[in-house]
Amino acid sequence: MIAGKRILLGVTGGIAAYKAAYLLREFQKSGASVRVIMTPSATRFIGIETFSSLSRHEVAVEVFNQQAPGDSWTKHIQWGDWADIFVIAPCTANTLAKIVHGESDNMLTSTVLAARCPILLCPTMDGEMYESPAVAENLQKARDLGFYVLEPESGYLASGLEAAGRLPKSENILEESSKIIDKHAIQGPLTGKQVLVTAGPTREFFDPVRFISNPSTGKMGIAMADAARLLGGNVALLHGPVTAEIPDRLNTESFVSADELFEKVKSRLDADVVIMAAAVSDFKAAKTNSQKVKKKNASLTLEMSPNPDILEWLGEQKKPGQILIGFAMETEDLIKNAKSKLDQKNLDWICANSLSEGGAGFGSDTNKITLLGKNFEESFTGTKQEVANQILEKIFPE
Repeated sequence: MIAGKRILLGVTGGIAAYKAAYLLREFQKSGASVRVIMTPSATRFIGIETFSSLSRHEVAVEVFNQQAPGDSWTKHIQWGDWADIFVIAPCTANTLAKIVHGESDNMLTSTVLAARCPILLCPTMDGEMYESPAVAENLQKARDLGFYVLEPESGYLASGLEAAGRLPKSENILEESSKIIDKHAIQGPLTGKQVLVTAGPTREFFDPVRFISNPSTGKMGIAMADAARLLGGNVALLHGPVTAEIPDRLNTESFVSADELFEKVKSRLDADVVIMAAAVSDFKAAKTNSQKVKKKNASLTLEMSPNPDILEWLGEQKKPGQILIGFAMETEDLIKNAKSKLDQKNLDWICANSLSEGGAGFGSDTNKITLLGKNFEESFTGTKQEVANQILEKIFPE
């Protein structure tokens, strides 16, 4: 359950903070994306740069970033919505007390209040502190409030004493995290399924500043990805240079050209469901110039060559049980052309979309799509998110 998940790792100010770097790497080796939040005290035990380098992402410490005043002070809201689980390891007695009493004096404790995901606390401290009545009471309060608590291990502590208080081994934290994610996972017809979605336009450059493209904003593809997530799917979204906002909760990877998209699709051929909503250019320049073509030297004719037909290739490679969903954007003979594409490319379903109808097509917030399958035809209208939800609920009923 760790692969493809989003882990928020909270690090507090105890000597075990250095072990969180190893924990981060173990999460990554298991296929998770990790972001790190540190308390100010934690930065005295291990540097911010260590976690930013390992996570390949900025590290959040303070709600108000003095070094970058323009940085969003709402990060605790955004990251709290992004994560599948928030693991605080180590969790000191001080942070534990703040959490159970609802304090929010730094980015970590503020994010705890804003988090929409389960939270796992790994209390780590000296043995006498761990056994103290106040800590015992706070741990019970944490459980009563719905937090998960992973008991510390016993052993040699920084104080030189042998007692309970050590941070559990990384593999134990991963195992507990996986159980919690599994317990809280969205249950639906796509639960446990790998879903690949493509969205947005491709750009085919013929010199460093000019390219062939289309007006796709990516809205429909992004909506399909979010609809698949709501049905329990483990979604990977490949997107071109989109102008639509992508929710932080989606796992994404970008592409530019059709060839680049093709290579990324090839590496994910084992997906259970493939939804090809990207508006892929049919053609690219036969020759790409390394320097900007000057107007006085330019020809009025641009020689073109065909791009790979990714959807057709997927249809040829389709494995038993795999569901392949395509899109057809047409200006005439919508149903006829879409049915032809459905058969020729060995698709299970195709979403037929007419550019000639108002309130549909590129850039619009609404859409009208006719879903076609083998001996099936039904139309859906509404916002693009509503249409995406309706389509996938029809294809994957409960």
